[in-house]
Amino acid sequence: MTTTVPVDPGTIPPHALRRVIETALEEDAPWGDVTSEALIPADATATATLAARESGVFAGGTVFAAVMVAVDPSVETVLHVRDGARFAAGDVLATVHGSARSVLRAERVALNLAQRMSGIATVTARYVAAVEGTRARIADTRKTTPGLRALERYAVRCGGGHNHRTSLSDAVLAKDNHLAVLAARGVPIGDAITAARERLGHTVHVEVEVDRLDQVEPVVAAGVDTIMLDNFTPEQLVAGVAAVAGRAVVEASGGVSLETVAAIAATGVDVVSVGALTHSARALDLGLDIAVSDGAVGVPSPSASLAAPGRG
Repeated sequence: MTTTVPVDPGTIPPHALRRVIETALEEDAPWGDVTSEALIPADATATATLAARESGVFAGGTVFAAVMVAVDPSVETVLHVRDGARFAAGDVLATVHGSARSVLRAERVALNLAQRMSGIATVTARYVAAVEGTRARIADTRKTTPGLRALERYAVRCGGGHNHRTSLSDAVLAKDNHLAVLAARGVPIGDAITAARERLGHTVHVEVEVDRLDQVEPVVAAGVDTIMLDNFTPEQLVAGVAAVAGRAVVEASGGVSLETVAAIAATGVDVVSVGALTHSARALDLGLDIAVSDGAVGVPSPSASLAAPGRG
């Protein structure tokens, strides 16, 4: 039985989704699927089920369906589980029917994306559960797969997490290397923030990363919106939160794992950013199985092909 998590992941920007699918399909079949075109009759049809081989949180159902349509607009996909829902091993997540050649051509790309996204959603949900009861929200980072950021960040939202800045264009985030350049030029970080504020629009968010407690006061006094406490121990985080005293959002980052995140969140920080949500998530084991009836690829009975939502 599937259950849903209390989250609305929103949508993936259509242009980003289209670009990913077009690139992936071109990579996988640059001049056609030579195997299916050589072996499968052009008029053969197939019904296939997207089945879970392990439990998790679903993400990428709409992406899976979009890949099928990109290959062949006549392929029909019925989603039995919504993005953001939990499922068990053996659950049927979607049913596909259409040209056998088209289903086979789309299969790998559709599965790759759904497996990757569901893996991210599943690990994110574990982090979110670990900090339940604290004020901290779990956020991703820019440590995403190049070209897949929009999909991976959508998957984080499906798991109940939140997104950090989408790109370098979205906000000011001065990290250790930025501070090193300023220090080499003899520019105090407080002065740099003040000067930046005079140039930036009033809607631009400003965040600064620090790695020592003595850096907290000058950064907060300069008027940042968020201060990132990087690689602080839980004891140092408590002291950092006290020093900020509500004058900025406090983000903890660095050294975060499922084993450490609860203790980090318990220090009173507002955000815990976790690169592992995207850079270390394992693809979930999902499979696309074509139904066979009377020894031939075809359409099984409606009761067999369209199972109750979430069940195999």
